[in-house]
Amino acid sequence: MNPLNSHSALQTRRNLIDRRALKAVLFVDNERAHVTLNSIGDAVLSTDTSGRVTYLNLVAERMTGWSREEASGHPLTDVFQIIDGVTREPARNPLALAVQLDKTIALTPNCVLIRRDGLESAIEDSASAIHDRAGQVIGAVILFHYMSAARAMSLQIAQHDYLTGLPSRMLLNDRLTQAISLARRRGNHLALLFVDLDRFKLVNDSLGHAIGDLLLQSVAERLVTCVRSSDTVSRQGGDEFVVLLSHVEQAEDAAVSARKMLTALSVPHRLGEALQITASIGVSIYPDDGLDGNALLKGADAAMYRAKATGGNSHQFFGLDSTVRSLERQSLEADLRDAVGLEQFVLHYQPKVNLETGAITGVEALLRWAHPVRGLVRPGEFVPFAEASRLVVPIGQWVLREACRQASTWLHAGLRPGPMAVNISAAEFRHKDFLESLRAILEDTRLDPRQLELELTEAALMQHVQSTAFALRAIKAVGVQLAVDNFGTGYSSLSQLKRFPIDALKVDQSFVKGITTDPDDAPIVSAAISMGKSLKHRVIAEGVETLEQLAFLRAQQCAEGQGYYFSEPMTAEEFAAFLETGIPRP
Repeated sequence: MNPLNSHSALQTRRNLIDRRALKAVLFVDNERAHVTLNSIGDAVLSTDTSGRVTYLNLVAERMTGWSREEASGHPLTDVFQIIDGVTREPARNPLALAVQLDKTIALTPNCVLIRRDGLESAIEDSASAIHDRAGQVIGAVILFHYMSAARAMSLQIAQHDYLTGLPSRMLLNDRLTQAISLARRRGNHLALLFVDLDRFKLVNDSLGHAIGDLLLQSVAERLVTCVRSSDTVSRQGGDEFVVLLSHVEQAEDAAVSARKMLTALSVPHRLGEALQITASIGVSIYPDDGLDGNALLKGADAAMYRAKATGGNSHQFFGLDSTVRSLERQSLEADLRDAVGLEQFVLHYQPKVNLETGAITGVEALLRWAHPVRGLVRPGEFVPFAEASRLVVPIGQWVLREACRQASTWLHAGLRPGPMAVNISAAEFRHKDFLESLRAILEDTRLDPRQLELELTEAALMQHVQSTAFALRAIKAVGVQLAVDNFGTGYSSLSQLKRFPIDALKVDQSFVKGITTDPDDAPIVSAAISMGKSLKHRVIAEGVETLEQLAFLRAQQCAEGQGYYFSEPMTAEEFAAFLETGIPRP
């Protein structure tokens, strides 16, 4: 079974729930509503904002062992006891998190429900906040059901590393996204530690891969002992591990954890013979070093290489001294404000190609900042500051207008690059004037809406599914195409994506990069392609760099690709020449 797919039949049943009936059950004793909720086949449990149970339907009564009358008024943790089936630790409370974040929260992977009589069962599904007519959160509701053995096994394989049993990159991405959302809400910090073993290749070369695998398992066990149950230790592949510290008060807390890991790993590993290994650790801190998981991971990775450069067996922070970092941020933000007015931004263009024929199927506009002192600055270095200072909206407006103008220019010159893809930030997408601005730009630039494709990240789409679906339908009515960017890094399901009028899915380059080297990435990419095809969407693989990656994607019948294997991003003039000659710049 495809581990990324959800049961469409289950979602169909869930969509049949009369939400007015649900509200009536929670706040008005309505017999018709009880009948409705008792007939849907899934367990329904609700609480008030203090976390006390207000309702269970018949299925929930059977699954928990509590009657509605007995459970009413009890704390959720009495009635709905859940643990992580792997660690056996108490699982995250989905209802409390749904109230705190005011959004739909999926149950913790590997979630096990402990019934009142002690019977354990694997379950899955999600929790959502309940609002009154004024839009205020007044409680939360969870719908859940038993997970089949096959489904549980497929999720276990997709979400955990085959060798160590640690969370995989996919599961880490999910937990990191949730941790950032909670940290943003509470105003606290978290840390990401990138752990890379020093000279591990020598172990494989001299003692063989079997001993190397045993060493990796031993390393994984020791790293887990160095963190709290609320933290996450994951294996990224090879000898690389990433540790998420979900809450740190200050950077020194992360430093203490890093030193603890280095000490634990340096003790000889007894694998037939005593093996000693050291590690290099890079540390990044949210929000100082990045506002999203990708930025934090890149920062920790860069810091790890600095640690290796010092000789290994050490840790390094990505950020500068806090005072210097604060001054640099202020300077960069001031420069950004000037850049908007002075139009210091430029666009480069990268083609998308048909993986079978090599024909150009479209082009993506990529933002660069032509800083007068720093030179050409890539988005990852300044977009987080733009988001924090609200400059991302006017910058995004400039990008959209310029990309549409350039696409129109090429078309009128007789060139046919295919639809122009433009990344739209979550802040820009949710801005009240976005739709009106989009229409105005298309009219001003005289661009056929069918020649524009807007790309929104999977994480942005999953924030408020219902309102997102409504907004996307309004945009789709204009005539433009829509694509999900960074697909695979969020927590979307087949049933959720079916609600969106999407034309294309772009498989995130972090997975494409490892499809021929990391046993975790190949099934994820295959599953993403399969999901896209089942929804009749075009599937585009990002970050294609090698012939081996291309061969894998062709074998999986992926329609399109984008990356350095085909061409680096080019200026408008270079791309026009590329369209005419088919030869990218050297």
